[in-house]
Amino acid sequence: MRIHHLNCISSCPLGGRLMDGRTPTVLERGELCCHCLLIETEQGLVLVDTGFGLEDVRHPRDRLSAFFLALLSPDFREEMTAVRQIRKLGFKPTDVRHIVLTHLDFDHAGGLDDFPHATIHMMQQERDHAMAQKTWLDRQRFRPQQWSSWNRWRVYRSGGTDRWFGFDCVRELAGLPPEILLVPLPGHTYGHAGIAVRTSERWLLQAGDAYFYHQEMHATNPWCTPGLRFYQTMMEKDRDARLANQERLRYLRHAHGGELELFCSHDPVEYERARGQSMHVPVGAHGDHVHGTQRYPDAGLHAH
Repeated sequence: MRIHHLNCISSCPLGGRLMDGRTPTVLERGELCCHCLLIETEQGLVLVDTGFGLEDVRHPRDRLSAFFLALLSPDFREEMTAVRQIRKLGFKPTDVRHIVLTHLDFDHAGGLDDFPHATIHMMQQERDHAMAQKTWLDRQRFRPQQWSSWNRWRVYRSGGTDRWFGFDCVRELAGLPPEILLVPLPGHTYGHAGIAVRTSERWLLQAGDAYFYHQEMHATNPWCTPGLRFYQTMMEKDRDARLANQERLRYLRHAHGGELELFCSHDPVEYERARGQSMHVPVGAHGDHVHGTQRYPDAGLHAH
């Protein structure tokens, strides 16, 4: 398998440095990526999360909530959508046969309709709670306007007997190779999951929104920017589960760092380390770091 790292439209939240830790001031908007994976398999292309989609770029006020548009001000560049980046790599949208979702928040599932031939995989709890639309915040974050693909959704129950590094996991996702697993990580949403992918060198774990800032995974001195700490608290569905899973992920990284690479969805530092390119550059540029090959952009970057 060959694995490409895609940033599928950055968000630019209020608070600047208080959010991303690297914008010069708090008066400017910050920059957070939307870290997706494109996996080339014998079964076709597999996309892990979609980020924002073409219709989000073209008609944001029809599809996204005014609250989150004002708070996050996404950098709506059509060239950064997953479907446009996949075309730049020489593939067609119909080559994407499967999409595996960490969760159904608007900035992770906006591109579902750009891939009309894909089966979409997620935890059953995620589908059920997102569709219930119980609270005001649920109606802002879970956007049915993005879900004309709902008849292609395939859902999975948690609580099975399969284990992955001590975590529950769902193996044998329908139509997918056994190297791709759903790893339930509830807290941010009730059905939130990480996506584990086995490469020839190591495991990758796309942990979604289980955490937001790279220093949260520090083994002895975890820390998060004040803005992202507030945002995580605002968005959490189960605080105890979220914090417990963060602690488990810290241990996983500390105890098994030689066997896996861990990253979340929105941290630019992690994204640029994995990709070997700026988060502002679409895939296809010379020097992209591609897992599963021996091509690395810079001898100083960590080789997988």
